Amino acid sequence: MNKEEARQRIIKLREVINFHRYNYHVLDRQDISEAALDSLKHELWELEEKYPEFITPDSPTQRVGGKPLEKFEKVKHISPMLSLADAFSYEELLAWEERIKKLIPGENLDFFAELKIDGFAVSLTYENGLLVEGATRGDGKVGENVTQNLKTIESIPLRLNEDSGINIKGRIVMRGEVFLSKQEFDRINSEQAKKGLQIYANPRNLAAGSIRQLDSKIAAARKLDSFFYNLVTDLGQKTHEEEHEIIEKLGLKTSKYVKKCENLAQIKDYIDDLENKRDSLPYQIDGMVVIVNNLDLENRLGIVGKAPRWAIAYKFPAEQATTKILDIQISIGRTGALTPFAVLEPVKVAGSTVSRATLHNADEIKRKDIRIGDTVIVQKAGDIIPEVVEPIRGLRSGKETFFNMPTICPMCGGSVIRPAGEVIARCANVNCFAIQRERVKHFVSKGAFDIEGLGEKIVEQLLEEDLISDPSDLFELTVGDLEPLERFAEKSAANLVQSIQSKKKISLSKFIYALGIRYVGIQTAGLLADYFADLEKIETSSEEDLRDVEGVGDKVANSIFRWFRNPKNLEYLEKLEKHGAGYIKEEKTKELEGLSFVITGSLSFMAREEAEELIRHKGGKASGSVSTNLDYLVVGENPGSKLAKAESLGVRVIDEAEFKKILKI
Repeated sequence: MNKEEARQRIIKLREVINFHRYNYHVLDRQDISEAALDSLKHELWELEEKYPEFITPDSPTQRVGGKPLEKFEKVKHISPMLSLADAFSYEELLAWEERIKKLIPGENLDFFAELKIDGFAVSLTYENGLLVEGATRGDGKVGENVTQNLKTIESIPLRLNEDSGINIKGRIVMRGEVFLSKQEFDRINSEQAKKGLQIYANPRNLAAGSIRQLDSKIAAARKLDSFFYNLVTDLGQKTHEEEHEIIEKLGLKTSKYVKKCENLAQIKDYIDDLENKRDSLPYQIDGMVVIVNNLDLENRLGIVGKAPRWAIAYKFPAEQATTKILDIQISIGRTGALTPFAVLEPVKVAGSTVSRATLHNADEIKRKDIRIGDTVIVQKAGDIIPEVVEPIRGLRSGKETFFNMPTICPMCGGSVIRPAGEVIARCANVNCFAIQRERVKHFVSKGAFDIEGLGEKIVEQLLEEDLISDPSDLFELTVGDLEPLERFAEKSAANLVQSIQSKKKISLSKFIYALGIRYVGIQTAGLLADYFADLEKIETSSEEDLRDVEGVGDKVANSIFRWFRNPKNLEYLEKLEKHGAGYIKEEKTKELEGLSFVITGSLSFMAREEAEELIRHKGGKASGSVSTNLDYLVVGENPGSKLAKAESLGVRVIDEAEFKKILKI
């Protein structure tokens, strides 16, 4: 074979390989065996090795990169990759439709429904038909360049279909989801188990982790898949339905579970149908995306925060599974609260293995008639927190046993009390090891003193070695105290001491929260700091004075009042002051005086608690609830139900950019 014959053969091999790749990975149609296809790929690889001048970026041999990357480069998206607001019921879908109809009165709406794949969002950029860039979503505006890894996914073409009848000259950008099938996930975990390695939790996390590997060979070995659904570039599409059609013509894979619907009643029928098919699908889904089909109306409806008004994610009810309760045990919190939890036979719920679930309190156990040995229904509420829904009484054998709340603390042996009118039982021993541990963990947490390097194991070591008896003792620790401890060397000991010493002074709201007063969370701490501006004023306030603070009711006021009347707590405050730990008295400005804000969702430029603190520093009010008196609702990523309520009440909704302008940062 001469050089020209080799060139012609290489071209033919690429065409045939790409033809079968498209049939198998996009159309799910196999008309040649994997062994035969591998043989063709091997022949192509040998010819390109011999004639490297004929290698092109879109050759099938170029899917897996050579040398691993040192790091991922940042990529600025041509337009924001948006997140979606959630709906958890048909009523919430109807409310969404009502809101958008008010913004485009008189317009006829039709909708497009598509699966919400439990995957990893990516963006692809093609230049003159060639794949030149693949990026992660990142914060919506800036992602990471993961082109090398996305090229390993066989369902993503390295070159767009030139026979589509669509002009592929110039830049074409589209977005979609990378995911791992249930079958491939099980295969990978089976191999992990055989090697005695870690078993992965769920397909979504594994897919995301695979795309963020610096070595593309790892991503290639995991056989990821993809669906695409959003065409950013204007190729003449007028509807979202047409976006899907064009993407498919260009050679990318789209989901077959999509449907144009004339109204939300049809959407509901389709949701019900897909929810019934959910378990039989080859990949995990967590809902349905409902989209206004007309792109002109989408543009008119616009975006609020990081979420479009023209689309919403309908989330399926929490997944449930059945398992057995092996035991009921107790966890102890920083206020001494004893919380029962169920130890379960491990079971997969919503893609992750659950081995324990909350039972809340003794009254709840009694109300649900839950017993040790019961077969129970477990769900992940909001797909996050596992809980026991109910027992299946018909499966009882008679060997099940009742749970009795302990009268003796399982950690310290102290007495357990349950004050009248409360559902929570508590350890009465203030020196209980579990209480002390949780108290220190709370003190060093992000919303309080925010001391890095003090994890649970280290806190336990410090308490066990009697190096600390309460959080104030942290500020007396020296390098010499820490060096003899397990896992500590001179450098790590010095780093921890430096980390502690650097956080001696914090804001008043964080300081109040750090004290661990029962019922005083971050929000209430901020309200108290706003109102009193000084800890001594809180200390000397009556219960009536405390109730004057908006958002502080009888129970909270009583708890605060009693805390400052406890001599041990006053001694604790004196110890903190002696060690130089306290709060900074900040002079508030009047820039935001008279203005009230609520933040929903997470902000990209600072933590929500920090933003609320900044609002207070500038004289504004940071609230936790939406009402007609609210001036601004600030919308970040993944906004909650507050957004819908604010829009229904006519409250002004602003995004991060406008919020930053108001803050002047």
